[in-house]
Amino acid sequence: MSETPESQAEFAEERRELLIAELREAIDSGAAKQVRGLLEAEHPADASDFLEQLSSERFEAVMDLLGGDLPADILIELREEYREDAVEVMSDEAVVEALDELETDDATAVLEDLDEDRRERILEELEPEDRAVLEASFEFDEDTAGRLMQREFLAAPEFWSVGQTIDYARENAEELPTDFYEIYVVDPTNRPLGYVLLSQLLRTKRDIPLAEIMETFHSDIHVDQDQEEVAYQFQKYALASAPVKDHDGRLVGMITVDDMVHVIQEENTEDLLALANVSSADGSDTVWESVKARAPWLGINLITAFIASAIIALFEGTLDRLVQLAILMPVVAALAGNAGSQGLAVAVRAIAEREMEGKAGRRAVIRETLTGIVNGVIFAIGVGLVAFFWFSDVKLAIVLAAAMLASFMWAGASGILVPLTLKRMGADPAVASSVFVLTLTDTMAFFSFLGLATLFLL
Repeated sequence: MSETPESQAEFAEERRELLIAELREAIDSGAAKQVRGLLEAEHPADASDFLEQLSSERFEAVMDLLGGDLPADILIELREEYREDAVEVMSDEAVVEALDELETDDATAVLEDLDEDRRERILEELEPEDRAVLEASFEFDEDTAGRLMQREFLAAPEFWSVGQTIDYARENAEELPTDFYEIYVVDPTNRPLGYVLLSQLLRTKRDIPLAEIMETFHSDIHVDQDQEEVAYQFQKYALASAPVKDHDGRLVGMITVDDMVHVIQEENTEDLLALANVSSADGSDTVWESVKARAPWLGINLITAFIASAIIALFEGTLDRLVQLAILMPVVAALAGNAGSQGLAVAVRAIAEREMEGKAGRRAVIRETLTGIVNGVIFAIGVGLVAFFWFSDVKLAIVLAAAMLASFMWAGASGILVPLTLKRMGADPAVASSVFVLTLTDTMAFFSFLGLATLFLL
């Protein structure tokens, strides 16, 4: 009887917990050979996961037991915070050895973890050619294609045959990247003309020229392009890899999908946290780091809360005379706030996916406004009936229903218009939108409910 996916997952999780427990015991007993054996027996990604499950004291103990010599393939799989801690205790010689084993994009990521003085010192220990390549990476801004790309790739002139290309790859295997999926076809000035998939290369006879089987590029990536734009092209065209061009259109590097997976995850996490007004949420953050990341946004929310309170204060006399309003007021604000947050989440995702360009943006505004109206009618009737049966007051029920409808309409429109407006102004919609949307929906909810109550109930 075959195992179910659930039982296989449970077995894998049990094995993982057992290995982590075994690793902890080996660390506590100071068994350096056993620690190294446990880590090297696993896939580098799993080994890095084991290390990230350890306390900071045990992580430091691992580095001591290994003599500051963490295998390069495990080092690069560590999350940035843990990699920084690891590199900090590694000797310069160990870092140089790790850089020699890594491809240029991964080597650049390790060097980013070092302070400038140590980085210069380590670069001087590298071979001149390797040093020049890595130094060139730091000429590009962080989070750009130039910083992400690796300099190892396979390019061939269009007049080469399939057989020549395969022979060249075999003879120069050490200079090629560990994993690649395409051969780039270039002109005499090293400008990319097209690409040939490895699968196509292996299915084609040796005497066929590359020009006859090459395909045209869908992507257009330059060294200064932001990583978010690069990730969008990878998603749009389902790319496994893509060439990177310099300012003159010459081929200078290659980006592969494994790097883009990290970028997409990083960008999505960043947007998700920004919607919650949190700029950091890493498990290794200290209390003070968490406070610094969240307190500024809480301060902004405090200001916006006082704005909403000022609206309520305008109708202090109305509240004194009708206590039922104080009971029902949070219902309007809470539902309108949730409706605005829903529209905002949809809008920010659509903006990130480039689904709000041109007429699509106008359609989205109309759609969200109509959605707000329909939801407003549904919930206006519901809360109106509840208010009527609760307080036996028809006018109060009608005022509550009208305020609910107005608030939902406003929430639907602001949830889509605010992020679109911020985007046009050059601001990041994910970061700034939620404060404005929640403030607008709260003020409209309080103003419409208390204003209508003042007009029709007093």
